[in-house]
Amino acid sequence: MKIGVAGTGRMGAAIAARLKAAGHDVAVWNRTAAKARGLGFPLMESPQNLVSHAQCILSMLSDGGAVRAVYGEMLRGNVEGRLFIDMSTVRPQVAKEIAKQCARAGATFVECPVGGSVGPAKEGKLFGFAGGEAGDVARALPLLEQLCRRVEHVGPAGAGAAVKLAVNLPLLVYYQALGESLSLLKNSSLKPEAIMDIIGDTSGAPAMLKNRGPQIAAVLAGSEPPPPSVDVDTVRKDLREMLAEAQSLGVALPVVAAALACYDEASKAGLGAKDCTVLPAFALKK
Repeated sequence: MKIGVAGTGRMGAAIAARLKAAGHDVAVWNRTAAKARGLGFPLMESPQNLVSHAQCILSMLSDGGAVRAVYGEMLRGNVEGRLFIDMSTVRPQVAKEIAKQCARAGATFVECPVGGSVGPAKEGKLFGFAGGEAGDVARALPLLEQLCRRVEHVGPAGAGAAVKLAVNLPLLVYYQALGESLSLLKNSSLKPEAIMDIIGDTSGAPAMLKNRGPQIAAVLAGSEPPPPSVDVDTVRKDLREMLAEAQSLGVALPVVAAALACYDEASKAGLGAKDCTVLPAFALKK
């Protein structure tokens, strides 16, 4: 299949690589073209060029504003019959808006934000939260199954975005909770790797610690964090999206608000572009 990938940040590039490895003809477009050069894919000059090349266009963009802007460009030309799949982490309203725009243009739209980071993306082991009409999701499913270990159709457009924000919430605030728990062990003689091994084998540990625990321990011991798969500023963006969505629903998220305030401090301290494994160490040092 001829596939276009709009947005070649860490996740977009990993998804493009996975699709290429699966045998697809993949072209890419990125708002900052220089960042997409050298990735090994034909680089399109504009979103419209990307659409004209492809039968299916996947987007992995930074936020709702970027999604609206890029789809505004991609839907300008003849897109009838094209399949668009947006995998960005945004608020539900954004997905609903884009779905309506695609329908008016005669295109098919499915949202499928994903759980997982760069490693699972390259291996086709993401968890997809698909939103859209049943027939449209069925059309997208063969492709999504090449990217995801599991794809769940969670409802109409917007439902996937809601589920993604919900599943990210406990994980993202956990980094702060972990740092605070470690502060209770400041006088312990245990080494960081032993502490993380103990915590990781308890009922209070998320699945994330199986892979990230050793990285967090290394940062606690003074090593540099790994190359970012999810950086601190992306975590902050997702938490802001959660708070905005909660406000629209008339509910409060005090834990999210407190975690965001702490992560804002981390970003101001120069950690915004660092991998999120630095967050427990930053909380411990405060």
